[in-house]
Parts: sequence; C-alpha cells; structure tokens
Amino acid sequence: MAKVTFLPSKVFAELPPGATILDAARKAGIVIEAPCNGTGKCGKCKVTLPGGRAGVTIPGGCGLTPEEEGAGIVLACQTQVQEDVLVELTGDQGKESVRVLETGTSTATEINPFIRKEFSPPRQETTVHGGPRVIAVEEGDTAGALYGVVIDIGTTTLVATLVDLTSGREIDSASALNPQSLHGQDVLSRIKLASDEEGLSLLYGLIVAEIDRMIEELADRTGVSRGHIYELVYSGNTCMLHLATNIDPSPLGRYPYTPNLRGGTRLPVSGVLPIAECASIYLPPIISGFVGADITSGVLATRLHKRKGITLFIDIGTNGEMVLAVDGRLAATSTAAGPAFEGMNITFGMRAGAGAIESFEVNGGSEPLIGTIGQSAPIGICGSGLLDIVGELVTHRVIDGNGRLGRIGQGSSPSALKERLAIVSGKPVFHLTDAVYLSQSDIRQVQLAKGAIRTGIEYLLRAMGLRPAEVDEVLIAGAFGYHLREKNLLAIGLLPEAFRGKIRFVGNTSITGGVAFLLNKAYREEIERVTKTVQTIELANYPDFDRTFVNFLRF
Repeated sequence: MAKVTFLPSKVFAELPPGATILDAARKAGIVIEAPCNGTGKCGKCKVTLPGGRAGVTIPGGCGLTPEEEGAGIVLACQTQVQEDVLVELTGDQGKESVRVLETGTSTATEINPFIRKEFSPPRQETTVHGGPRVIAVEEGDTAGALYGVVIDIGTTTLVATLVDLTSGREIDSASALNPQSLHGQDVLSRIKLASDEEGLSLLYGLIVAEIDRMIEELADRTGVSRGHIYELVYSGNTCMLHLATNIDPSPLGRYPYTPNLRGGTRLPVSGVLPIAECASIYLPPIISGFVGADITSGVLATRLHKRKGITLFIDIGTNGEMVLAVDGRLAATSTAAGPAFEGMNITFGMRAGAGAIESFEVNGGSEPLIGTIGQSAPIGICGSGLLDIVGELVTHRVIDGNGRLGRIGQGSSPSALKERLAIVSGKPVFHLTDAVYLSQSDIRQVQLAKGAIRTGIEYLLRAMGLRPAEVDEVLIAGAFGYHLREKNLLAIGLLPEAFRGKIRFVGNTSITGGVAFLLNKAYREEIERVTKTVQTIELANYPDFDRTFVNFLRF
C-alpha cells in the first residue's frame, strides 16, 4: 500500500500502488476540485509535491507549463502514486467556501400546509396529520413545533431553508457546495458516473450526507429540534433529483431523454435522514428530462401561469432552462450552455468564493474598476465577473464581433485597456492583474455558452410565433443570474437588444417556489396540472439549429 499524506492538515490515506492522488483525497475526505471527473481536461486539480516526483508516475500531455512542472505542480487526477508521498494543497484546494444566493422573488402565500398538528387537552397529546391521514401521535402539546425544510439542489451549490409551517416564517438558511461537483461539474458527467450501481451509490451518499449536515447546522443555530421537522421539499433539476433519491439517471443521457422520475410524489424519510420518523420528502413535478423541479418552483414563485401578456423566464447556469408564458400558456426548453459560467474551462475560472473577480467596469479612459468577493486580492474569475469582463471589452472594442481579442482600431479603445493586452504562450491575453488574465480561449467558451442560451431563446419564441420585441418582461432567475448586469448581457448578445429595459432579476426562485409548495398543499395539485400542459420544445428537432447557433456566436 502507498501512503499519501496531505499538507498542511497531515490527513492521509493508504491505497494500492497505481491509484491517483485524487483517489487518495476522496478516500481521506479532502476536497480537491475535479469538475471534469478526472479526465485531465479542466486542469483544476493542481497540487504540489514538495518532496519531488519520486514515488509517482505522471503521464505526459497534462497541459502544465514548464514553470509549473519545475515548481513540483501536478494534476491530482493524473498522477499515480507508487510509493509513500507528500502532497501540498495549492490555492483554494481543500476549502469549500462559496457565496450562494439564498433568496428570491415570491408571492403572498396562504398558509395551508400538507402537515398540520392538533392538540387534544383531554388526552394531553398532539396528533400529526399528513394530508387526510394521521401519521404520528406525540405526547404533550407540540402543536407549535411544526417545521419543514426546502432544499435547492443545484448542480454546483445547495441551499437549505428552514420554515415555520405555523407562521410561514423563513427562519434561517444554510448553503454549501454540492459535493457531487467534485466528481464532475456538469450534468452529463454525473449521469455517466451514476450509470452503474457503484457510481450512483457514491453520488447519492454524498448528497444525503451534505443535506444531513445542513439540516444539523440549521437546527443548531435556531434551536429547532430535528424531530420536529416533518417535511422536506427537494427543488432541483431533473438529474439532481434522480441523484438525490437514488434513482438511475442514465436514460437522461440518451435519446429520447425520458426520466425515471416525474415528480409530484412523496418519498419516506425514515432510514435516510434523522428528522421526524413520520417525515417525508415532496418532489415537485418536473416538466421534462432537462427542465426540472427548480423551474417548476420558479413558475410557481413568479406565477408565470397566471400572468397576462408575454413573459420570458430564464434560469442561466450550466443548463440554460427557460419558460415562455403567453397569457398563461407555457412553453419550455433547455440548452446545454456548458460549465463556463461556473468557471470550468476558464484559465483562471473559479467559483464565487473569496478573491474571485465578480465585477468589472470601465469608466472612460481611467483604470477599470475590479470588484472581488470579500474585497480580497484577485485570484481568479467567477461567472458574473467573466460576463462583466467580456461585456465591457466588447463594448470598448477590445474584443471584436467575432470574439477576437486585441484587434484594436486606432483610437477605438481607452489606452488603459490597451496597456493590459499581452502575449502569453504565443496567444493574446487581457491582464486583469499581473497574475490573472482573460485568454482568447476563455472568450470562445463564453461565446459557446451565450450562443447556446441565445439560440434557445430564439427557438422558444419561434415556436410560439413571436419576435423578441413582443416580449413584455424578462425574468432572470438563479443564484448566478442574480449577480449579472443587463448592459453586459445585451453587449455580448446573450439577450437580444429588444429586451433592453424589460429585464428583472428575480433571484433564487427554486427556493422561494419550494417554500410556497411547503406552505400550501393546494399549489401542488395546481402546478401538477400546469406542468402537464407545458409545450416542450426539443431544439434538436430543428434542422437549422446548428446554423442558428453559429450565427449567435458573434458578439
């Protein structure tokens, strides 16, 4: 056996020779990001070997610079351990901090929960009802102790909100990274991993353990007994719901993408999570294989099915899910925007943690204003910062319409921006700091992501016989979308110019819609009826999809 010791914590794991450093980290419970699931493509799992390369086998072609190799840096997913070795975590490896939006737009909700309690003074006991059934009897008067939790299960992040089912008050929220993202940041990677029993069991165990930890955190902070939590609502995309309920997601990876789970159902909690023994999990109905319960929750939170006029709802993320409402008639689609907005495939991309550049603004000819999370020194670029940077550089002609960097016409751009242009490894880059830059390949990733979303909008409007100018309001949902700015979404062409002045950012509607489901059981039947009438637009069925997509790559 080979012993891998991680510094500075000195936590270690022992594995057979030939296992990778990433295998050892996962066994030891050490967090090393590997969003490409160990294929060596993303380059995010860099670690340092302080004792040198003796005792390890490293394949060629790992994409490291000579300087990195000279400093002892390797990719954890590609480096095979043959003997005992020391591994030093670099940068933010081993840390899990991330800023997650926990709130969003919601509408007034009448309190009529599925779970209710009734105290009997003569018997000195409290009856717990789940719908029309009695599901438990408790000693004494516990009628005032009635709680539920909404879990927003995102591809990258998790949010848990504790709700008082008697008053309707949202008591507290907790957030975390989705631990499954360490085994693949995009949905397709996880579908592939979960296609066998061992992989599914791994991903299921990770998500359940993290949900358990978040509930424990909420209980500790608020003093609420876990035994008085009677219902959970899981609000997430279709794949995440499969993985959170231990259901095989593999059909989502092949045509016709029919899910094994349709939602609108309840599952027992007993034996899964230590809350009330009679508790259950409610899964909101899903719309299709790639338009999930998080979008259903968004429909409820914004009351799309009740709106007059034409409203476009877009959740911008790894998957660009969108719903078009025309006087309450709904059509939906989803596009594979890819993980660029989450920092994957971006040279200095990172999640929304301390030191991530989250905003970038050019004011005249002066130095650009760079904002970071936590006001820390910049160490990378998160999704909102990436779109800000590209949007501003397109506006000021540092990036041309084809996405080429550095072709600046005479007097067409502030000198403060020109001075940041440089050549690295024979390719043009734009320096944000001395160490952090935007590369030409980063811009291409943004083009691919924004082109996919813009194409989805085009076909969704086309399917309903509409033009962009006819849309009355555009709702941008999601934790990522909330931090974006209208002017840059328009500058890069992710949204058409006709949407200017019509855009509203509505936040984490997956949570607020989930809270509504928790507080009023009538919404469940109402939205289940609505989802059955949604027209699903399959973009692959359009013969000119590829040509349209290519057209929308332009800025």
